[in-house]
Amino acid sequence: MHGEYKVPGGKLVVVDLEAADGVLRDVRVAGDFFLEPDEAILAIDRALEGAPVDTDASGLAARIDAALPPGTEMFGLTSEGIGVAVRRALAHATDWTDYDWQLIHDAPQSPALHMALDEVITAEVAAGRRPPTLRVWEWGAPAVVIGSFQSLRNEVDAEAARRHGIEVVRRISGGGAMFIEPGNTITYSLSVPEALVSGLSFADSYAYLDDWVLGALGDMGVKAWYQPLNDIATEAGKIAGAAQKRVVGSVAGGGTRTGQGAVLHHVTMAYDIDADKMLEVLRIGREKLSDKGTTSAKKRVDPLRRQTGLPREAVIERMIDSFRGRYGLTDSRVTDEELARARELVTEKFSTPEWIARVP
Repeated sequence: MHGEYKVPGGKLVVVDLEAADGVLRDVRVAGDFFLEPDEAILAIDRALEGAPVDTDASGLAARIDAALPPGTEMFGLTSEGIGVAVRRALAHATDWTDYDWQLIHDAPQSPALHMALDEVITAEVAAGRRPPTLRVWEWGAPAVVIGSFQSLRNEVDAEAARRHGIEVVRRISGGGAMFIEPGNTITYSLSVPEALVSGLSFADSYAYLDDWVLGALGDMGVKAWYQPLNDIATEAGKIAGAAQKRVVGSVAGGGTRTGQGAVLHHVTMAYDIDADKMLEVLRIGREKLSDKGTTSAKKRVDPLRRQTGLPREAVIERMIDSFRGRYGLTDSRVTDEELARARELVTEKFSTPEWIARVP
């Protein structure tokens, strides 16, 4: 079995192993990390040898830490990262480069249609009818997008939203509210097979799926990092927030599940922001700010326009080019069938008061 895991902000860890009689055998750890002293790599292999196959990543890391020679230095490597690579090997996880990635970057769409397209495209990936897809959004109107479990009245000042012509929609993933203005926002979705994140904890999957965009930002001179659970941050402040939804494969007659299952991972980035308008429309409470090290919501977001000095279109182009350079990317589009289903969902679900105010 073979597993790979790129440590967030670090290097690639590769693990080859066998499983026999319920324990790990013939474990070999490798990668492009740095490790001193040399014998530490042998100590890591020995620590993993004989570990029960159901040991979680933290348990494997503890075995490694207990076995390392005194004074061991790891660069681009962590014991936890090795444990994750082992779990991915045991789960037969796939890698980014195992897939033929497709890009959808269409004309502006309404906020409600974007919500529906996320659901439809991810369901198609889950069913095995669509390859893994990167979809870059273009917004047709300003919006507030609230998380699946948020209270509408607690998050949005409805009168202020109406005054500013801002549509309120609810997405299928959890997380917090996002303030959207078309020229000030960069949003993308990844609809990926569940196998890509096999062996990762829910939290680790965020860092794993965000890693490519951190590289793209770095190429634009922005030093950014993943900040648990779902933020992308810089020294100047937060620049993006992510959210996820897990989707099961299709269910055939008799209740048999078909397809592969999928993960929707979408990210909204602040290219620029009208902070005063945002604070009129969003009800951002003191409790939410209490663990952010700031008393002002304005200070929590530092837009990419200032940090890159690039036009929004250039930032998007560089992000797409970075993804294509890493993993390959073929231009695609929403199919007629997918668009028809998404429009049905707008009518049946995403534009209805029952959905938007499902948590009043």
